[in-house]
Amino acid sequence: MVSWRRRPGPGLARLWGLCCLVLGCWPSALGCPASCGCSSWRIWCTGSSPGIASFPVPQRSAEGDNVTEIYIANQPNLESINDNEVGFYVGLKNLTVVDSGLRFVSRHAFVKNVNLQYINLSRNKLSSLSKKPFRHLGLSDLILVDNPFKCSCEIMWIKKFQETKFYTETQDLYCIDDNNKKTALLDMKVPNCDLPSANLSNYNITVVEGKSITLYCDTTGGPPPNVSWVVTNLVSNHESDTNKNPASLTIKNVSSMDSGLEISCVAENIVGEDQASAELTVFFAPNITFIESPTPDHHWCIPFTVKGNPKPTLQWFYEGAVLNESEYICTKIHVINQSEYHGCLQLDNPTHLNNGAYTLLAKNDYGEDEKRVDAHFMSVPGDGNGPILDPDVYEYETTPNDLGDATNNSNQITSTDVSNKENEDSITVYVVVGIAALVCTGLVITLIILKFGRHSKFGMKVHGEVKGVGLVDQIWLSLQDCDNEEQVMVAVNSDVHNNSTASDNNRLGFVLFHKIPLDG
Repeated sequence: MVSWRRRPGPGLARLWGLCCLVLGCWPSALGCPASCGCSSWRIWCTGSSPGIASFPVPQRSAEGDNVTEIYIANQPNLESINDNEVGFYVGLKNLTVVDSGLRFVSRHAFVKNVNLQYINLSRNKLSSLSKKPFRHLGLSDLILVDNPFKCSCEIMWIKKFQETKFYTETQDLYCIDDNNKKTALLDMKVPNCDLPSANLSNYNITVVEGKSITLYCDTTGGPPPNVSWVVTNLVSNHESDTNKNPASLTIKNVSSMDSGLEISCVAENIVGEDQASAELTVFFAPNITFIESPTPDHHWCIPFTVKGNPKPTLQWFYEGAVLNESEYICTKIHVINQSEYHGCLQLDNPTHLNNGAYTLLAKNDYGEDEKRVDAHFMSVPGDGNGPILDPDVYEYETTPNDLGDATNNSNQITSTDVSNKENEDSITVYVVVGIAALVCTGLVITLIILKFGRHSKFGMKVHGEVKGVGLVDQIWLSLQDCDNEEQVMVAVNSDVHNNSTASDNNRLGFVLFHKIPLDG
């Protein structure tokens, strides 16, 4: 939309021109006419002698890319702005042509100037002005005061713009009727001059793939508007008839690729235009267009793409049996594009138990499709085919229950349980080793006493059989009797249990000595 706000006149433009001269301008860089000055970003033509007769254009098209402002004033010989003249300045934002002889603006004058925001065509010789040059621009200001417009249907669009709520300020615009009388533009009345309107027979177009459909567009307006259909990117075969009212558009053998496409009917006359649009919805059976083997990511993922309308339901099968999804194995949809769904079957830490064939079934009211993929997550431990992939990643194994009902967690083993069990076993080992060390130490001391006791001052003699508890079943010692030159046998018996409760049952027994003859 445009607004009707006055901008500073030539005085400010002269000040800008003076600033550019101070900063250093280069009039010859863009091939400026004698009456113009040029800089890298601005062109101004204010000298009336010799003046310019056509819109200034650069000698080379690239030279105008950085120009954002053109100011033209006091040029009585400049009568038109034609096609492709302003188009050299693709970065142009502000255009001013005032106090000149401008009579005509081409309908395609600003086709390439999509950045234009401000246009001032005041105090020229414009008797008519089409809306077409401006309709694609996002103008903030379009100033048209003091032009001798002729009261006609061609300038009715300006009146309509002033009547809209958007404009908080109105311009003092007038037109000259057939009696050469000035009439305020807001009071202008022209018979058979109305904005066109367009209405579609159906605003929600639904059709099954492969069928055909016809859409109608009824139009009104004065003069009678021209009708056109906008069917950009329509893949299906189609034909239109715009010579009748209502106009028609027939789409044959509708393709599913056109689902979600917008179709528009445009009605246009010299007063303005109107447009009516509808969305085409195509119903079709599901089609699995992509599926491949699983890939490791944050989780393992079997990626897939499914098309279908209405949205198909998805069901996975593992080795031919229904796969009951759970928090560890579930379907995720990541991207939805019209009737296309991109997602994956997400598996959380799968093991060799999850290897096998996975089948995806997509189904809706219009049909179904299925695709199969083989998945291999890791080798079976100990089969000689290689190590388990990423062993540090797997804190637990996905059990066969995940392939059916995965809600039963009673058999899961946690890392805390394993840690407690290992601690208990370690304590048991330490206790057994400590007891064994004590027994061995006592045994050594006993042997020393037996060997050297006879020479002690107490006259200790060793006789008999040794019995006790320790780490060995039986130890035989041969000792020499100094007096009788006989050997004695010391036997140490123990009862050791190789289980976690051995420490509770071990006890040090008493020692008995029995003299044994050497001959038996």
